[in-house]
Amino acid sequence: MAVSVEQLADEMFAIVEESAGKRKLKAGDLQKAMAAKHGDEVSRKDVKAGIKLLIDSGRCVYGYFGGSSIELPRTEGAANE
Repeated sequence: MAVSVEQLADEMFAIVEESAGKRKLKAGDLQKAMAAKHGDEVSRKDVKAGIKLLIDSGRCVYGYFGGSSIELPRTEGAANE
């Protein structure tokens, strides 16, 4: 595997961050984006491992409103001050 799971996670995080507030991304959307960018170098298993890394690290969370999606964690109002 030429692309590390950490690199995939960073690239997927950038996509999630860019689409925050505009569109809810599903795991399949990230899979398609990584396949388009890296082709056969990246398997579905690699993408799933990258998503797991993002979720486990707290950089992203699963959202369940209107279907399962991968989102940035929400910050409470007091945390913004």
